[in-house]
Amino acid sequence: SSQVLQYGAAAQKNIADFSQTALSKVQTRDLGEIGDMVTSLVVELKGMDEPEKKGIAGLFRKAQVSAQEMKTKYSKAEANVDKIAAELDKHKLTLMKDVAVMDQMYEKNLEYFKELTMYILAGQKKLAQERATTLVQMREKAQKSGLAEDAQAANDFENKCERFEKKLHDLELTRVMQTAPQIRMIQNNDTLMMEKIQTSIMNTIPLWKNQMVLTLGIQDSQRAMEAQRKVTDMTNQLLQRNADMLKMATVETAREAERGIVDI
Repeated sequence: SSQVLQYGAAAQKNIADFSQTALSKVQTRDLGEIGDMVTSLVVELKGMDEPEKKGIAGLFRKAQVSAQEMKTKYSKAEANVDKIAAELDKHKLTLMKDVAVMDQMYEKNLEYFKELTMYILAGQKKLAQERATTLVQMREKAQKSGLAEDAQAANDFENKCERFEKKLHDLELTRVMQTAPQIRMIQNNDTLMMEKIQTSIMNTIPLWKNQMVLTLGIQDSQRAMEAQRKVTDMTNQLLQRNADMLKMATVETAREAERGIVDI
């Protein structure tokens, strides 16, 4: 009876302990915190615009905002963005380590899975063998002898076979509940989060900074064009005034030249 009870118990315990280890591993991380950081990053990237306008594209329509004001706002936002990016980079390294640990955990879980399978297969083979030989022999002996002790012995052995069959079924349930799919699911989640972080650090932030450089450059160009426009307008005004004065002087000179010495 004790052998039936303890059969495969070590492998079952390994699976149970391994599940607890995996649970502890999950509890030590908070992917929600990383999600909050990514959200904060998006808020900072969008915060360079006025409330009534959305996105960085609105900066191109802010002709009334001075370049110095834009540079001040950009410097403040850049400091926050760099701080968030540094924290995200740390989380990325942690996730990379976790993924590597999950690979080791998966291999260990696979060993336990194979060990449990061996217990199940060996038990099923032995159970079928005993039912086909020992149990049949004990029943035949009880029928031939007609003794109560022989009948009880055959009944006890049959009960042990049934309990052992239930034990094998219990081992099969344990094998079904092994944690390999969960490990891969956690790995996939970690990998997806790493990709999001890498995209933010390697693509989104540099593109945002390039956009700000373009914005400031366009702002400077607009101010230069405005100054050039004023110079051109002033030049045209001076030329127009000179032309008007020259015309007036010419007309007056001609009029005076055509007049007689004494008016009629």
